[in-house]
Amino acid sequence: MKITVVGTGYVGLVTGTCLAETGNEVLCVDIDAQKVTTMQQGKVPIYEPHLDIIFQRNIKADRLKFTTSLEEGLTFGEIIFLALPTPEDEDGSADLSYVLGVAKQIGKLMTSYKVIVDKSTVPVGTADKVTVTIAKNATVDFDVVSNPEFLREGFAVDDFLKPERIVIGSSSNKAIALMKKLYNPFVRSGNPIIIMDEKSAELTKYAANSFLATKITFMNEIANFCEKVGADVDKVRVGMGTDSRIGKRFLFPGIGYGGSCFPKDVKALQKAGADVNYHFAILDAVINVNETQKTILIPRISSYFNHNLAGKTIAIWGLSFKPETDDIREAPALYMIDELLKAKVNIQVFDPEAMPNVQEKYGNKITFSDGMYDALESADALIISTEWSIFRTPNFNKVKEKLNNPVIFDGRNLYDIADMKTEGIEYYSIGR
Repeated sequence: MKITVVGTGYVGLVTGTCLAETGNEVLCVDIDAQKVTTMQQGKVPIYEPHLDIIFQRNIKADRLKFTTSLEEGLTFGEIIFLALPTPEDEDGSADLSYVLGVAKQIGKLMTSYKVIVDKSTVPVGTADKVTVTIAKNATVDFDVVSNPEFLREGFAVDDFLKPERIVIGSSSNKAIALMKKLYNPFVRSGNPIIIMDEKSAELTKYAANSFLATKITFMNEIANFCEKVGADVDKVRVGMGTDSRIGKRFLFPGIGYGGSCFPKDVKALQKAGADVNYHFAILDAVINVNETQKTILIPRISSYFNHNLAGKTIAIWGLSFKPETDDIREAPALYMIDELLKAKVNIQVFDPEAMPNVQEKYGNKITFSDGMYDALESADALIISTEWSIFRTPNFNKVKEKLNNPVIFDGRNLYDIADMKTEGIEYYSIGR
């Protein structure tokens, strides 16, 4: 099949590349000419494990191409994916200006039947808005489908190629048939393609992300309570996770969630509720707790240094919001950096992938280190913010040798408390 993907951000690029991997011809459209040139040269503009391999393979096979021309894209594809940004607006709602702006152009440029697929995370009712916007200028038939993505950064290629489920929201039998034809190669093992109406499909994405954010936040609350009463959140987590109704995943406490999806989607669902006079009380709590959780280590660090942080040097391992990505959107590390800078702290950081993005934000306000141990040089303490695998089994003798004080504030509970005592390291974690 011939597929066009409009937008080559995280979702668009993964979508286009993985669709090409199953033999489809894919044309990706982006208004950023420099980015398009970079991709045409076989360079992936984002970090996502394994994406570069299939990206380059499909460019070489002439199945994956790039252009800045939306008109070319509309002429090329029979299915048009809209993978456009829906950033958080000032009131917490999702900004649909990019989606509706392209929809307006599509109506003017279409010359034959197309299936227009909302791949972006969009509020309930967006498919209707896109349909109305296109119809104002269209002279040919078309259908709009809601097809939310469920990609985890760091695992996006596997998630796309081996999806747990595919959700298709449409009332058009013709569009549903084309979408099933496109996705059948990805569900040969029997995972479901779930057909529903457009509004239910749109809500499914928000509901899923908000539930996972709630699960994470609940466990963070339990961890905070554990510290008050002397319980061990790791034991509580295992005791809960073995209940099949609850499950083991998303029960690891830490310093809050971040990224491009959870923070934005929870606020968007909260705002969507308010728009129809429905109060999502549980989402209010999730948002408030998560904001506090991101900097929960700062008071502990301040207390350790007798509330005199000025002039201290703090090392931070991990800057991305989660491992295996260079995405720093809403990353807890950034919130801690901001608080530490206010306290006149010198900051030395290391992250395997995210440092260029952080450098764009902070410039020379903080020190970027070539290696994880370099960041520790003459530092007074270490904060662990992201659970990259290289931080899981460090050389603790080297850690102690580099640090002025053998103390670690661990926001991801990477190490065993007894082991840290044996190593002679003062160790502060979450809920233990």
